[in-house]
Amino acid sequence: MSAADRPARIRARLEAVLAPDVLEIIDEGHLHRGHAGARDGRGHFRVRIVSPRFAGVRTVARHRLVYDAVGELMQSDIHALTITALAPGEAD
Repeated sequence: MSAADRPARIRARLEAVLAPDVLEIIDEGHLHRGHAGARDGRGHFRVRIVSPRFAGVRTVARHRLVYDAVGELMQSDIHALTITALAPGEAD
């Protein structure tokens, strides 16, 4: 699959596992051109996700849920992932 398909694949994984109320995925690859981490062809993404699954869950555990949801995409498609993970009510 092409690099242009990456946000859609990330979205599909996060929606299937975390059923978010809000999900924003921003491709920040253009900000990292020439960066050593960008040379492997994987992308840089920013995710803002609001999900009931995060209620009562600490920040590190929320990030782990996101990483688990994207799974092997971290090895094949994602070089860096900036995560803002919120429970409903925290996003207001």
